[in-house]
Amino acid sequence: MAVEVLLMNAVPGLGIEGDVVRVADGYARNYLFPNGLASEVTAGKKRQIEKKRIERLELMRKEKTAAEELSKKFEGISCTIAVKTSENEKMFGSVNANQIIEKLAEQGFVLERSQLKLDSPLHELGVFDVTVTLHPEVKTTLKVWIVEE
Repeated sequence: MAVEVLLMNAVPGLGIEGDVVRVADGYARNYLFPNGLASEVTAGKKRQIEKKRIERLELMRKEKTAAEELSKKFEGISCTIAVKTSENEKMFGSVNANQIIEKLAEQGFVLERSQLKLDSPLHELGVFDVTVTLHPEVKTTLKVWIVEE
């Protein structure tokens, strides 16, 4: 059975504060209500949360604008990582997201691990496209060059 709840805080995959959403009764009763993420829908609660919702929407708009500007800067950069290789150009080890983040930090770009979409570590020399999520609605591609040291 589904029940309508008023979100008091942003819940990933569900909505932001002030949204009225339908969720399973057990999900609301066992998770959302005890953690203070949602409450029953009442007129008083709606008025109380509306101001917070407007502020959140404005903050999200500003974050998206900043992410779009940063995305334009990412179009012109690449990340080059030098690795040790054997005689037949086989890499020792691999290149992971943390190494890419460190190289970008040297260039003045600060990212979190969760923003890089790297399915698995890179195990060979070459040029790779790595997806960077700057905002839920803004994604860009970063060229990563893995070269011989």
